[in-house]
Amino acid sequence: QVQLVESGGGLVQAGGSLRLSCAASGRTVSNYDMGWFRQAPGKERDFLARVAWTGNSLYADSLKGRFTISRDNALNTLYLQMNSLKPEDTAVYYCAARPGGALNYNYWGQGTQVTVSS
Repeated sequence: QVQLVESGGGLVQAGGSLRLSCAASGRTVSNYDMGWFRQAPGKERDFLARVAWTGNSLYADSLKGRFTISRDNALNTLYLQMNSLKPEDTAVYYCAARPGGALNYNYWGQGTQVTVSS
């Protein structure tokens, strides 16, 4: 079992930055794909980015280079650096994990709230 705990959310003004962290425990996730998702009120959960166990990363086109995903396998931690934040980035942000190459994410964190004020 893998437990995931997000942190780093909060209230920020438009144009600001935040770095989210996702600490994994229970087992090492170095051979897991790790991803970030978000869900705004009344909307579906959207994919943002993922970093594979190989180190390859993939981003949603909508982010336009504002967000950067990274991982530190020594710390068993995933990060999401978010820059140039907009009010429409307001959402609950979730990290997720799946065994490398698997189709579905089967481990999820509880989420962290990000609120961007205009």
